Amino acid sequence: MIKVTGVRFRQAGKVYYFDPKNLKLERGSHVIVETARGIEYGTVIVPPKGITDDEVVQPLKAVIRVATPEDDRIEERNHEKEKEAYKICLEKIEKHGLAMKLVQAEYTFDNNKLLFYFTADGRIDFRELVKDLASVFRTRIELRQIGVRDETKILGGIGICGRPLCCHTFLTEFAPVSIKMAKEQNLSLNPTKISGVCGRLMCCLKNEEETYEYLNSRLPNVGDRVTTADGLKGEVQSVSVLRQLVKVIVDMGDEKEIREYPVRQLKFRSKRRRDHGERLSKEEMRKLAELEDKGGHSKLNE
Repeated sequence: MIKVTGVRFRQAGKVYYFDPKNLKLERGSHVIVETARGIEYGTVIVPPKGITDDEVVQPLKAVIRVATPEDDRIEERNHEKEKEAYKICLEKIEKHGLAMKLVQAEYTFDNNKLLFYFTADGRIDFRELVKDLASVFRTRIELRQIGVRDETKILGGIGICGRPLCCHTFLTEFAPVSIKMAKEQNLSLNPTKISGVCGRLMCCLKNEEETYEYLNSRLPNVGDRVTTADGLKGEVQSVSVLRQLVKVIVDMGDEKEIREYPVRQLKFRSKRRRDHGERLSKEEMRKLAELEDKGGHSKLNE
């Protein structure tokens, strides 16, 4: 067993493990640690605890110290300096005529590096911009291109549900989201209804995917032939996934009648469910393909 403490460097960011040594650390306390980017100011998310060796990426660096009031003031000053750095970088981008959107400026705690996060449609030659910025700030400059999901995670906002965005409040990593998840949940495939603030498929489609897959696997497909508990045969007209109810067009001989049955009262050939998506135009399919994000990889924590 190895004793570790979990530290986070940004809201809803990834949690990294460090050696707490003999320091008394509580959840929410601030610490100074050494990372690959340099000396950083972080927040303890996981108090010291023991974990197995295979859960740790070696070498495990130690917490330097618990943050002092002076460290807290330095961190506040850094945030103020980041606002000024952001404005200057915007001016330099305009000066060089670069097609890029600046998202955030970020200083490391020791001011040894200044990072600028930006989005762009393609590759950007920012070598001259870096030289210009280095001459102004007199420190190491790093420009990092991020995706639209990372941009939204940084900036935050309100989703169509009326709540703060999941990625900005608690979602530490992006999971791959696909059109199949929307189909499985019988959602409208209208791109405007299943895309988030970032313009990609909503992350919350992932939340109930397993439940819907299980419930759908217990149901027949629309159009399937079924036999009811009282021996009648019929064709499935519609299904209620969450209520596990099936509406069946029952053949009564000379006439037909629509009846609703719990799925447990029906007999049918169990098989893998087919996609039950809507018929879409080529333009709608193109838009949905653009929304689908199979990578789910975040560059913020690299």
